[in-house]
Amino acid sequence: MLDKAKKLAEEWAHSERWKGISREYSAEDVVRLSGSMQIEYTLARQGSILLWSLLHQEEPVFALGALTGMQAVQMVRAGLKAIYCSGWQIAADANEACEMYPDFSLYPYNSLPLLVKRINASLRRADAIDFAESKKDIHYFVPIIVDGEAGFGGVLNVFELTKWLIEAGVSAIHFEDQLPSAKKCGHMGRKVLVSTSEAIRKLKAARLASDISAVNTVIIARTDADGASFISSDEDQRDRKFIVGRTDDGLFEIKGGIDLAINRALAYAPYADVLWYESSQPDLLKARQFAQEIHKSFPGKILAYNCSSSFYWKKLVQEDQLHNFQNLLSSWGYKLQVISLAGFHALSYGTFKLAKECKEQGLIGYSEFQENEREAVAQGFSAFNHQHEVGASYFELVYDTIVGRKQTKDHL
Repeated sequence: MLDKAKKLAEEWAHSERWKGISREYSAEDVVRLSGSMQIEYTLARQGSILLWSLLHQEEPVFALGALTGMQAVQMVRAGLKAIYCSGWQIAADANEACEMYPDFSLYPYNSLPLLVKRINASLRRADAIDFAESKKDIHYFVPIIVDGEAGFGGVLNVFELTKWLIEAGVSAIHFEDQLPSAKKCGHMGRKVLVSTSEAIRKLKAARLASDISAVNTVIIARTDADGASFISSDEDQRDRKFIVGRTDDGLFEIKGGIDLAINRALAYAPYADVLWYESSQPDLLKARQFAQEIHKSFPGKILAYNCSSSFYWKKLVQEDQLHNFQNLLSSWGYKLQVISLAGFHALSYGTFKLAKECKEQGLIGYSEFQENEREAVAQGFSAFNHQHEVGASYFELVYDTIVGRKQTKDHL
């Protein structure tokens, strides 16, 4: 046990991966809490290593929110190098309560790891199909970045949720600094924050869970301070200068905004690999200000930005700025950029459009939809051949292998 702890302590002290990361527990603590057998979490381990490498390349990591496994497969086929799992989307249409909820953390929190498992299962199947047919040009095992919401409770809830997500195969997890029992979508008003100290304790819980799992999970601290109105506690001195009053129900009124977001992110920086600025508007000046203030104290700290579906982009950002929006963000250090609700909107709009055209044109409407699918095949779209897409030919090969039937090209 001592040798293992010594090796781990040396890695924390000397590895470039852990430069600037604080742990307020010892390597001996991690070894003692890890159990006698180290379980291998290959998908999570490989994905976290790949994501960390991608985040240090010139191009930003750009991911869309996936609502299903097949959406994730299509995103990878289209060339995206990471998948995002949004808590908002899980609440809306992918939770284990089988309900449709707003983004208020009302759904069972095992919904998060179960969706990640479904996505990884689909990616594994797509890889197996291609590999059996000697197609090796797509790497399906892309990193999955998941929204851990506000942790669904206290530090032990965060600790357990992180372990479940690692077991499901995530590469990165972000936790926001909202109060779990009053959690709202990041782009809604009247958000309630927890104290800075409580948010840090949750980041430490996530790190400990990842250390115990022997996976270098990318831990992301998201601050919702830009659009927040209240805080649940005045326990932390760092929060007090932003408190402006008290409410009848025991909360503290605060002056939310960019200054509070910067103040909190600076406090989170030693405990997180990436800092996420959840902005209320697509405001480049504020995004740059946030980055500059963070990098004064933490040069090179990786940042994340939500190019949210809550923003009406055409209305809020001029077209010439829209072309360069992501490049500017990237140049300021926002190396992780997501469109969190892309899957929900793609599924909803695509289905509505098809249904409307079928309602008005009958089979003509569907045939035109099919034609659009067929034309996309040249660009790499493969679900036009739906039997093959879900593995019919692959399982025929499996069957033939079991019964000893000779395989022919017709099976491929």
